[in-house]
Amino acid sequence: MLMSILPSSSSTTEVLCYGLGLAFCAVMVLLKWNDIRYRRKGVPPGTMGWPVFGETSGFLKQGPDFMKDKRARYGNLFKTHALGSPTVISMDPKVNKNLLMNETQGLIPGYPVSMRNILGNNNIAAVHGAFHKRIRGSMLSLVGPPAIKNHLLTRTEHFMKSFLDNWAGQTIDIQDKTKQMAFFVSMNLIVDDEPKSFHEAFKAKFDNILLGTISLPINIPGTNYYKGLQAREKVNAVLKELLAKRRASDAPHDDILDQLLRWEDPKYKLNDEEIIDQIITILYSGYETVSTTTMMAIKYLHDNPKVLQELREEHFAILERKRSDDEPLTWEDYKNMSLTRAVILETSRLASVVNGVLRKTNTDVELNGFIIPKGWRVYVYTREINYDPFLYSEPFSFNPKRWLKTSLEAHPHNMLFGSGIRICPGKELGIVKISVFLHHFVTKFRWEEEEGNKLRQFPRVEAPNGLNIRVTQY
Repeated sequence: MLMSILPSSSSTTEVLCYGLGLAFCAVMVLLKWNDIRYRRKGVPPGTMGWPVFGETSGFLKQGPDFMKDKRARYGNLFKTHALGSPTVISMDPKVNKNLLMNETQGLIPGYPVSMRNILGNNNIAAVHGAFHKRIRGSMLSLVGPPAIKNHLLTRTEHFMKSFLDNWAGQTIDIQDKTKQMAFFVSMNLIVDDEPKSFHEAFKAKFDNILLGTISLPINIPGTNYYKGLQAREKVNAVLKELLAKRRASDAPHDDILDQLLRWEDPKYKLNDEEIIDQIITILYSGYETVSTTTMMAIKYLHDNPKVLQELREEHFAILERKRSDDEPLTWEDYKNMSLTRAVILETSRLASVVNGVLRKTNTDVELNGFIIPKGWRVYVYTREINYDPFLYSEPFSFNPKRWLKTSLEAHPHNMLFGSGIRICPGKELGIVKISVFLHHFVTKFRWEEEEGNKLRQFPRVEAPNGLNIRVTQY
């Protein structure tokens, strides 16, 4: 009797096969869900991956290999789903230049939801039209060449001299040190009267903002996006308290915050929300790019001793013209650092510190014979342009002197700092920070790399276990 009520082995097999079949069908439906959901006539070829997640994992982890594989299958223009949005990726230099130069033709800034929500709606990368013009004008007045020449260069050098003190005889993680340098020099330019402990506590919060900006916008405790949003709230509270403290004091200040608060010109006068977003923009835009470019410049100089020697000669020539060791760098000194500028540009190109920029369609847009639906993002992938042998001979060689040709930095396909009205307003200040750091670093120290350093190139250029160097006095 008991045997008669137990299922036979054949029926168990049938149930198992049926279950496996259902599971397989469910997986296939899930895998095709995005393709079905975003199917449009005339869109570029490609695949869309899983619901919600899309192909974000491959996009972030495989990076350049993901792009090359997609291009081999679908061409220079293909669709995917990454960072929470349907996205068309362009690897065509001519198309990319057109996309960056013609923002008004159905394309607006399109950074991921995670980045926009964490950095703020008034962030220069998130706004367009007349508001972008106003915010950009404000930013240039704060960090553009006139401000650098007037006071930012002097204050940057004062910070660098103090920061580099007592490095000789130490083994340091230059990745960690350049991150500190990039963040704290910006903080010192923004706020000149807060103690070191304030800056260090602020950096700890800001690092979570950085992590959250390139993540899936899933607001669940434990995710980078959640941590980024929480950090943004804490940063907001600190900055609001700082604004109130400044307004309650009559003490004079020579910093960016004071300028933001004192503006009366309606062209640049900002409300408190805009001031906070502007401060976060300056910190964010001058953080990762400056730190990573500085780290990689130090690596490339170490690996190319002839270039390092020529760079040293440039900086010792500047020192020889000084009347005393304490005489500060001038704007003319900076303008004479031509090889230094070339090293920075070549480092940015070879390391591909910035891989691309995002745009968003605010109407259906025709692109190379395809239709990009309204609301989709377009990723202008500029990395491959950096290795185009028609633009850069021997593109995988570190050759700063190529940039001494006056036409190369102004070449229409040079997109290291953006293009058109979106060229980075903090470009010159970023180059100044790295130039001043290198000036003092190469004239004071020698360095050797420790064994075992490894680099990761995408989505961020980084050394997962640090980039350790032994520093000695020059």
